[in-house]
Amino acid sequence: MSVPKTGILLINLGTPDATDFKSMRRYLKQFLSDKRVIESSGLAWWFILNGIILRKRPKTSGAAYDKIWNYDLDESPLKTATRAQADKLANQYLIQPNIVVDWAMRYGNPSIPDVMAKLHDQGCERLLIVPLYPQYAGATTGSAMDVVYDTLKTMRYQPTIRVVAPYYNHPEYINALAQSIHNHHADLSWKPQVILASLHGLPVDFIEKGDPYQQHCEATVSSLRREMGNQEWQLLLTYQSRTNRKVWLTPDTEETLVQLAKDGIKNVSILAPGFASDCVETLEELGIRAVNTFLDAGGENCTVIPCLNDSTPSLQMLKTLVSTNLQGWPTS
Repeated sequence: MSVPKTGILLINLGTPDATDFKSMRRYLKQFLSDKRVIESSGLAWWFILNGIILRKRPKTSGAAYDKIWNYDLDESPLKTATRAQADKLANQYLIQPNIVVDWAMRYGNPSIPDVMAKLHDQGCERLLIVPLYPQYAGATTGSAMDVVYDTLKTMRYQPTIRVVAPYYNHPEYINALAQSIHNHHADLSWKPQVILASLHGLPVDFIEKGDPYQQHCEATVSSLRREMGNQEWQLLLTYQSRTNRKVWLTPDTEETLVQLAKDGIKNVSILAPGFASDCVETLEELGIRAVNTFLDAGGENCTVIPCLNDSTPSLQMLKTLVSTNLQGWPTS
């Protein structure tokens, strides 16, 4: 009796296909039309989105992507890193031909529906979804799973599915973060006095409506402090990417960097534990803008620790998460 194939689908946030105005507009329209991301609706929001935002923001966002674009492969670093994660994870299962590993983006390409159809065509009767968001938010994990479920509605023969739970305080994840900090700091000619753990921000009203994201972020940083043996002042939790007039989670990353410089802190490192892969938010927003903000405010040294990407600790963590969730399913 043959064993049915099992698909493992890694899902990341998304990426434009290119940095030109048309590509950026298409990507931003898909992103900003997501009701999980922007809860505003109606005619007023339609005019704001199409009449203002999508006329101006594609140019500024495209300029940001231009600074960090992978020109060798003509794609965003997020796409490069996510593909590498999937490829290396697939190598972990080479001796199990009934396991197929693939990857998709919530926004942009390759899309979740396209990759799910691809896995279906390869004979995958079981599907393990791996949202690459350590901390759950409705705007990230929730949105990705909405698309998964909507895609299942179109399939006559639906695969059996499982979903990897948020891994914000999983020991393998915390250990991988700690290793990445130690390894990066070991290569510096100076010693950071303070580490900022910069998580993507979220409007406060999302939290008030029941989103557990803030709780997950705080648990991540608290667990990392224990793992590293740091005091609270040595490893600070901040939030980045505030974008509109709503009240967002605080403290803000760049405002904190300015205050640290004013307080006489000269050496800072920044970690982005909410991102599984380096992207425009880590490479441009943190690596360029946030670093320059600290230096302009009087700081002397500032570095951004790379995301886990396809590092050995990252792959070990992913293999553990996947293997745990595959238990009970025949895979060989």
